[in-house]
Amino acid sequence: MTQTLLSIDPLTGEQVGSVAISDRDSISEKVAKAREAQIGWSNQSIQQRVQALQQAYKTLQPLQSNLAQLISREMGKDARRANYEAGGAIQGGIWLAEDAGKALRERRNGGSEIQYRPLGVVAVISPWNYPLAMANNLLVPALVAGNSVILKPSEESPLVADLLVKTLNETLPEGILQIAHGDRHTGEALVQSDINMIAFTGSRATGQKIMANAAPALKRLVMELGGNDPMIVLASADIQKAAQFAVASSFENAGQMCTSTERIYVDANIADQFEKAVTSIARQYHTGGWQDPQADIGPLVNQRQHQKVVDHIQDALKKGATLLLGEKAPKPPFIPPTVISGMQPGMQLEDEETFGPVVAIDRFTNVEDAIQRANDSVYGLGAVVFGGADAVQVGNRLQAGMIGINQGAGGTPWVGAKQSGFGYHGGADGHRQFAQLTVINL
Repeated sequence: MTQTLLSIDPLTGEQVGSVAISDRDSISEKVAKAREAQIGWSNQSIQQRVQALQQAYKTLQPLQSNLAQLISREMGKDARRANYEAGGAIQGGIWLAEDAGKALRERRNGGSEIQYRPLGVVAVISPWNYPLAMANNLLVPALVAGNSVILKPSEESPLVADLLVKTLNETLPEGILQIAHGDRHTGEALVQSDINMIAFTGSRATGQKIMANAAPALKRLVMELGGNDPMIVLASADIQKAAQFAVASSFENAGQMCTSTERIYVDANIADQFEKAVTSIARQYHTGGWQDPQADIGPLVNQRQHQKVVDHIQDALKKGATLLLGEKAPKPPFIPPTVISGMQPGMQLEDEETFGPVVAIDRFTNVEDAIQRANDSVYGLGAVVFGGADAVQVGNRLQAGMIGINQGAGGTPWVGAKQSGFGYHGGADGHRQFAQLTVINL
């Protein structure tokens, strides 16, 4: 009997829809089909693959509003942001295909020819917080490289991924892109199956399990494993701009963003002004459902994530932090705009990834202490410094894959340091990780 996976609206708790769960037997069938289809797909020229993908993504354009609404109803994102993600994913797929095509073409290096050959079957395991954008970033270059792909979307957002794949498959050759639905058991079965590569975006704990399951066959891995991004605000910083960024970065997507600012260290000489500015800006944010045009912060994706954020808030207050804005025990599904000062090591707010709309602040009198605390984490995805000329010097000492000076962290390629990343994606270097580099001496 086929089991089903329910998609639940985090705002109302109502069922949005359901999909069939892929068990181990169906995973094996999908992999066999993908391996057979990959042969014909890899025999096409790279330009033919690019054109096929671009044509497929163009067929998504009439469905942008449908895709956006599914994003909102499955994970709570407001209508404006969901529509932006859906539209960006459609146009991004077209652009990514072209960009990957350029990166993966044969090139000469002295007397050698450098080729980028397909690996075979790639499993793409994507998250719920940006369900289209994150899937796109991995599956498009994998397909352009001549691989076939099995997409395993998050169990929190199966319907939007299902619509994406079904629509693309109306144009793409049969079998080169398939979808496998389910929870961690489906993901585990996929990782352990006869595939060649796993491209994953998600938690560090899940990444560790994937690496262990991939180890016996030495399968290729590209993994982005979250972050606990620090922000250092120097005395030379523009306080208002730093405060605006701190709030926007902490609250974007209800704080459910891998490069969200999680912990802020501000020079004690400007801390009072900074905290006042942050609190004033944060008061202007409002919670609400996806159809509410005034909403800046939607519901958290599920009650488990909501409780985690509440636990972090209460842990900090119990250990001496001060609540400048927000509630001690907010009820589901929302976490109201929250600002906490007095964050310290040993608090969950400092030591762990909160993934909620919380601005967590502490003061420093010695910048060396701020740098040490910023680096004192197993994570190293992004980091930000606001300040004058001294900001670059501080930024150069931070342990992160992406560092922003008076702006957000991010870039091409998208790369994490330490336990935030294994491999990377995006840009020519990232696209090439989905291929086997081969050197032909002529």
